[in-house]
Amino acid sequence: MNPIIAALDVPSLTEAEDIVQRLGDAVGGYKVGLELFSAEGPRAVSAIDGPVFLDLKLHDIPTTVARALRALDVLAPWMVNVHALGGRAMLEAAVDAKPAPTKLLAVTILTSLDDDALAEVGLPKASEAVPALARLAVETGCDGVVCAPRDAALVRSVVPDGFLIVTPGVRPASAATDEHARGATPKEAIDAGADYVVIGRPLTRANDPRVAAKAILEEIG
Repeated sequence: MNPIIAALDVPSLTEAEDIVQRLGDAVGGYKVGLELFSAEGPRAVSAIDGPVFLDLKLHDIPTTVARALRALDVLAPWMVNVHALGGRAMLEAAVDAKPAPTKLLAVTILTSLDDDALAEVGLPKASEAVPALARLAVETGCDGVVCAPRDAALVRSVVPDGFLIVTPGVRPASAATDEHARGATPKEAIDAGADYVVIGRPLTRANDPRVAAKAILEEIG
């Protein structure tokens, strides 16, 4: 299993397809996020040659989230995510409504938020909030969670075997952390218990994305 998910955080399908072609089989899948999906719609998923993690982070009332997920039946992406902060009823509705082959992931706390930012919006520290949300995801039937790399070990300690952990905010040791407050290197994330690492700019802005991906795989070991 190749643990790298390449983030196609670009504004057009043409650019995304170019990255996919240059990466080839050097990654295990591709992330289509809000930017590309907003620009291109469903074809941003259907046109990608490879497994697609549809990173929509749905967060709304249960009925609205369920309807949005049912609308993905024709696409049936590899994975899709919702916000765990939507609560039990929303997560249960999402589990019931998702396309049958699709893995449903619950986002715990965004990687851009540190403890000060969480306190500002009335939430506990990440070390408390993340495991609580991971347990809720398990209880409601989700297939996995999205969490910061630094939270992966804590999540792994409270979820059952086979429960997926996907970590964005991952940067090779030589790269900048950008806006990720709780980031880590790919090796650190995998060693902490992550199944997949989502990597964007270090791949998509590399002179040779395939060489960059291979280097990251070697770094992971």
